[in-house]
Amino acid sequence: MASKNTVEVLIAGKIMRISGYESEDYLQRVASYLSHKTTELRELRGYNHMSSELRSQLLSLNIADDYFKAKERADRSEESLQEKDSEIYDLKHEIVELKVELEKAKKQAQNGQRR
Repeated sequence: MASKNTVEVLIAGKIMRISGYESEDYLQRVASYLSHKTTELRELRGYNHMSSELRSQLLSLNIADDYFKAKERADRSEESLQEKDSEIYDLKHEIVELKVELEKAKKQAQNGQRR
């Protein structure tokens, strides 16, 4: 089993210790993302006057929004990849058929020359 990593991170101007089984680099990237989202929201008019519960919910909604948009892009990419794989399969099949036809034509041409 992987060992648990503990790392100090900076989130919204506060140093925190977080732990996880992912790499320290990954944990830093997650913390950086969260800090960036918090900074983004702090720039909204009225955000600083909201209750901490409402700010937390707004942060959660923004993170969920990012997640669903990224998932949608990933799903579209997967569909596109599957379509391209199917197209490649069809093209390979077509190449094989054309090679067979070419070989038949070569044999017919050789047989025609021998007569």
